[in-house]
Amino acid sequence: MDAIFKALADPARRALLDSLRETDGQTLTELEAQFDMTRFGVMKHLGVLEDASLIVTTRKGRFKYHYLNSVPLQEAIDRWIDPLLAKPAARAVTQLKSNLESPRDRKDLTMPETRTKPDFMMATYIRCSRDALWAALTDPVQMGEYHFLAPRVTQEGDSYTYHTPDGGTMMVARTLATEPKSRIEATFEPHWEPGIPASRTVYLLSEEGAHMKLVIEHYDLHFPVVPGEGVADGWERWAAGLKTFLETGAAARFNQAGVAG
Repeated sequence: MDAIFKALADPARRALLDSLRETDGQTLTELEAQFDMTRFGVMKHLGVLEDASLIVTTRKGRFKYHYLNSVPLQEAIDRWIDPLLAKPAARAVTQLKSNLESPRDRKDLTMPETRTKPDFMMATYIRCSRDALWAALTDPVQMGEYHFLAPRVTQEGDSYTYHTPDGGTMMVARTLATEPKSRIEATFEPHWEPGIPASRTVYLLSEEGAHMKLVIEHYDLHFPVVPGEGVADGWERWAAGLKTFLETGAAARFNQAGVAG
């Protein structure tokens, strides 16, 4: 938690987060061009943000892409900021959260399939074992315990079907490749509205001390990712349910803002 507040204390780092809010997945060169700082200075600030888990990165070929990760900021606000809203520092952080979640102008971002970098990326940390996390990501019974809209998940071969409470099909995910207990790549086939193209997701699992780090990468989206809305909101609710389920053992579905059901 100290690392988060230290990272947010510097206006240059807040400006970098604002830039990633506007355009996620930028390279160092793209970020450097926007600021009156040396390349080393931008790298140093990005390092502090990454250490605080406020950004997550992925390297594809020669390029390293940076993504805003709002989960730690939300956790800090839930724990420390809401009870202190009258304090000036709390108001400043709340304003930053509001800025990061403000919808940006939508534009057509349709790109060819199988892009080399994710369209969306986030990370969360869960106090559990690697075996427990892997089971929660692959066992259809457990998957239904924490999904925010699908209380029942069924499996047939390499395909998982997510069922809505009324028995309809929310989505289908077909496993494309796995590295046991380390990586899962799958399709993401929406069924909640007609005509939404399939996309692709990757889960990356790694140990960090007593916690497991889970990185989610989402590729081949055919619409812009807006913080606090749509796919970004869905992943945050999904990750909150998964984390709560694994850490408490109780079913948790964050199907309304801030509410587990």
